[in-house]
Amino acid sequence: MSVTTPRGFRSAGIAVGLKSTGKPDLALVVNDGPAPASAAVFTSNRAQANPILWSRKAQQAGPARAVILNSGGANCFTGDFGYETTRLTAEAVASELGEPDPERVLVCSTGLIGTGDQAFRDKILGGVPRLAAALAADDTTAPAAILTTDSVEKTAVRAGDGWSIGAMAKGAGMLAPGLATMLVVITTDALLDGEALDRALRAASATSFDRLDSDGCMSTNDQVTLLASGASGIAPEEHVFAAALSEVCDELAAKLQADAEGAAHDIDIEVRGAASEAEAVEVGRSVARNNLFKAAIFGNDPNWGRVLAAIGTTEAAFDPYQVDVSFNGVRLCHAGAPDRPVEECDLTPRRTHVLIELFAGEAEATVRTNDLTHDYVHENSAYSS
Repeated sequence: MSVTTPRGFRSAGIAVGLKSTGKPDLALVVNDGPAPASAAVFTSNRAQANPILWSRKAQQAGPARAVILNSGGANCFTGDFGYETTRLTAEAVASELGEPDPERVLVCSTGLIGTGDQAFRDKILGGVPRLAAALAADDTTAPAAILTTDSVEKTAVRAGDGWSIGAMAKGAGMLAPGLATMLVVITTDALLDGEALDRALRAASATSFDRLDSDGCMSTNDQVTLLASGASGIAPEEHVFAAALSEVCDELAAKLQADAEGAAHDIDIEVRGAASEAEAVEVGRSVARNNLFKAAIFGNDPNWGRVLAAIGTTEAAFDPYQVDVSFNGVRLCHAGAPDRPVEECDLTPRRTHVLIELFAGEAEATVRTNDLTHDYVHENSAYSS
């Protein structure tokens, strides 16, 4: 199980015909707990889909009772009609749950931008009663219903002392910060208020999802939602819960990275010795977004010169002629000059670790990315068809 591992939750996933494949494309997660609370973080893209506009407003109105998610259509740039579709969807779910306030229902969509016509609306609204009827506390169908180009379901679970966290996620393309392209629902039966959840979620997202930068392309539909039911009756110390939540988010970020479209290498760029954590992230991101570096990794070429060229474009404090760069444990560059022979470095394994040592301070950070492959270009050139 995933989102129904914690007590007080039900979920379901069904097919309503949004996907041409006939695969599941509509999911619902419901919080039945005695002390509901919620938090959410959203894409920082100024171009935001209708579900994001609705969910931002709804989250401010009070704790969410449910989240409905569809794949097979982003409902983005579909105008007033699309926003009305979102509102009607929330109202339909609220009606099925006997919830008087539709703003306690968050809405998420993922798929092709510009998709959200009358047929899209009719399929979702027509499927809500069947979706609600399928809700179960031992459900395993919801994670598959939110996938788009993903090749695998992505779930994570952590057990606390009498309480637990469960999560499901989707994401395989347009993976870039603020957030990385994703829909994530996280549940917990811990007894925590909305402010504590918000603090924990923002901290966890900042060091996991926001440091996943697969292709530098930011989505319009990203949303990470955290629901607490309080059904365990246990209120863990906030730092203990935050640590467990960070582990869950980090695990999901790694699974998103591993399923990135067309990727042949999963690259962890670790930056040490930065003047600040923000500068460590800036340096790591400059490499993660460098297409020459990413193409070199695809070719199993440990081209450390491209790393130095990339970090030189940042405003971080360091001396380029003091930097060390290692690939998979082999230091190829020392003090801005060649060190070990590149032949000693093997980049054929899928997992690739790049270590950049700046010698400018004590801060560090890791940014996740992938290589740039033929398959990535093919998949994204053919996606809309």
